[in-house]
Amino acid sequence: MARRLETNGWWYPATAGFVALVALFAQSRDALGTAYVVIALAVVPLAFAAHHRGAIERRVAVGLTAFGFLNAATVALRALERDHPGVQSWSEISALLTTVFIIGGIGFVAHNRRGADFRGVVADGGIVALGSWLLAWVTIVRPALDNFDRGIWRTVLLGAMEPLGTIVLFLLVIVVFSDTAHTQAVRFLSGAVTLAIAGGVITALHDSGHIGDMFALSTALAMVANGLLYAALAHPSVKTLLEPQPRLRPRGMFGRIMTTTTALVVPIVVMSATTPADGFDRLVRTVSVGLLALVATARIIQTVRGNKFAQEALLHTARTDTLTGLPNRGHLLEAINATLHESWKGSAHPTLFFIDLDRFKNINDSLGHLAGDRVLMTIADRLRRSVPERATVARISGDEYVVLDPASPSLDNAMELAQQLLTSFREPLPLASGDVFVTASIGVARSEPQSHRNADVLLRHADTAMYQAKDAGRNCVALFDESMHERVAHRLTVETALFRALDRRELRMYHQPILDMSTGDVVGFEALMRWQQGDGTIVSPAEFIPIAEDTGTIIPIGSWALQDALATLRTWIDTGVCSPLATMSVNVSPRQLADPDFPTIVNDALHESGVSPHLLWLEVTEGVMITEPELALATLRRLRSLGVRVAIDDFGTGYSSLSLLQKFPLQRIKIDRAFVHGLGDNNNDRSLVRTIIAMGLSLGLDMVAEGVETIQQLQVLSELGCTKAQGYLISHPVPPDAMRSTVSALERMGAWPGVKKPSGFVPAVEAATVTEQLRV
Repeated sequence: MARRLETNGWWYPATAGFVALVALFAQSRDALGTAYVVIALAVVPLAFAAHHRGAIERRVAVGLTAFGFLNAATVALRALERDHPGVQSWSEISALLTTVFIIGGIGFVAHNRRGADFRGVVADGGIVALGSWLLAWVTIVRPALDNFDRGIWRTVLLGAMEPLGTIVLFLLVIVVFSDTAHTQAVRFLSGAVTLAIAGGVITALHDSGHIGDMFALSTALAMVANGLLYAALAHPSVKTLLEPQPRLRPRGMFGRIMTTTTALVVPIVVMSATTPADGFDRLVRTVSVGLLALVATARIIQTVRGNKFAQEALLHTARTDTLTGLPNRGHLLEAINATLHESWKGSAHPTLFFIDLDRFKNINDSLGHLAGDRVLMTIADRLRRSVPERATVARISGDEYVVLDPASPSLDNAMELAQQLLTSFREPLPLASGDVFVTASIGVARSEPQSHRNADVLLRHADTAMYQAKDAGRNCVALFDESMHERVAHRLTVETALFRALDRRELRMYHQPILDMSTGDVVGFEALMRWQQGDGTIVSPAEFIPIAEDTGTIIPIGSWALQDALATLRTWIDTGVCSPLATMSVNVSPRQLADPDFPTIVNDALHESGVSPHLLWLEVTEGVMITEPELALATLRRLRSLGVRVAIDDFGTGYSSLSLLQKFPLQRIKIDRAFVHGLGDNNNDRSLVRTIIAMGLSLGLDMVAEGVETIQQLQVLSELGCTKAQGYLISHPVPPDAMRSTVSALERMGAWPGVKKPSGFVPAVEAATVTEQLRV
């Protein structure tokens, strides 16, 4: 039952309304007053019950108890007015105190909900009160002075009720419009105050002689108002009644502004339309208008100052990094420009230190962003302590900081400060999960006096030097020079041109034959990409492939290369250039392997070309399988399910281990040219290659040697058990239209000198001659 009464708050006003109707039908002033007293005092147990379940504080419950007794006394005294005229003044005083009590209660609610904005609420309330007083003076108080039987004090009390009621209504508007969730408790409270004000207005109109005795109606309204108050206390949402709310929404501000403006304009209009009755009336009007103007002026000053402080706070926020409290990028650029503007006057060398944390992403990924934020704040504090007072430390983005030294005495001094900044990272950073170590790469850029550089240029130079420190191995300092700028500009030019190279058909596929050393047959080809720009400039793959990988253009370029290579193989097979069992090897970059659509791209290319999947070899580097092992394993398994075969390229140059060969679905090892190069005279290389071949053969893997350039290398590979090879000795990479002659020349050679073969071989002089022809 108690639970139902808490959630179904309408039970309370319904009960109060029913009691009021019964008392009205009884046509007894005493019965109506007694019923109201009982209902008014019911607030005591309900208030303490709400406190007991944690909905309101004890002081609120005590305040409601005092309000209940005062409210009951007011109606009880009014019920006695007819038979005991002497208590009329006491009833009016009690009504005035009740209204003041309501103002205090709703003001307390508004203060808690509006916070710092409450001072503005009070000022607006003062404007509303004075405006209402002027209206009350003209319409109620001044006419009541003609009735000398009331006395001046009773007339003043009567006139005070109207503006006080208006303040209650104004505070209620503030509470309602600050309720972002429109809780039921606020709705009940709003209804209670509205009905109470309506009852008070009826009483005031009766006391001023405008209407007859309406005690029954005003008391009935007050009863229902009490019921709505009790419904608010019983509803669970009363817990949020005193909680701070966000700033007023536009419609809330509009209602508040309209209320205040009306309180200023309407009294002025009314007084302009009426004539003062005498000198006293004129004096009251003049003083009241003066006070209203004074309060309005004070409110304007308060608003202007508030706007000024808000603008300053907004400007501070716009210029400051919210996490660390350091200046942000915009503030830093202003400081750099100001420093450069002053530097021409003397020999000062403004210096920038661009600091980027190394592998900071690992902290966020492993420990979470809260730990990452803690690291960023700790580093900001360390940098502040590591720089001289004249310097400015700023955070311009995620894990990038910049230090501005406006007057570095010398280059040595600047580099000394850079090393000091680097040293600040050597101490571990304490986190809740344990200590972590962070390193940084620092780029240094100095501005010469009268160099006419702006902030953007100097910052860009420091950024360029920082990337040079990254390329140098991280955890170091790099000083900017013009050669860095030239390299960056060249890279940008290449990067921009690469985006359009595919559309301009500047990319070409060349192919290098793979030879079966035991038979002398061409058993496959490796597709290699070449780029010749429109002006004839040839860009090395060693230059543009890493750029394509960094920018992501390797994905569309790689897809095109795969389709082109398979289409070329299909053509060669159909036209008899090569055997129907010849294979095509295509290099796959880490970006392609990380693309979830890559297996679909491979499958589509196979279907479009009509090439059998087992004729396609996809070559991946071992680094891919180390950095992203789970992703690489999942993608390679999907590719193997298509029937495609996978080779590990440049084997032996990275993290090669037996575990890679066991874990990943590989069918071929390609021995890197660096080991093949030393086979003729380096016993260590020969031993290593022997181990690689033995390991691969024991696992049933196909073995291909890259970079074969001499007959001796070919002979040693054959002796060690390697069956396939490619390299300049056999053929340079050639365009597709030259492959027929290349394959024909290799087939005419037959076997290679010193290579194991069941019968016959070509003399060394002939082999060398053919090789030389192929090179030409």
